[in-house]
Amino acid sequence: MNLTVNWGLLAPILVIQLILMVTALLSLYKAEATRGPKWMWVLIIVFGQILGPIVYFVVGRKDR
Repeated sequence: MNLTVNWGLLAPILVIQLILMVTALLSLYKAEATRGPKWMWVLIIVFGQILGPIVYFVVGRKDR
């Protein structure tokens, strides 16, 4: 059984996930209002892997 990790494939995905998470958290911090409580969006962004920040940008942000 070979359980080696191919970091060449995994590293870009991790970098994209980190950039999305930081961008979403900064946007959430600056947002005056969101759809739902901010603590819920923090949990979704942090634990939602790559889809959490995307869900926040699509559903969570409230237009002024």
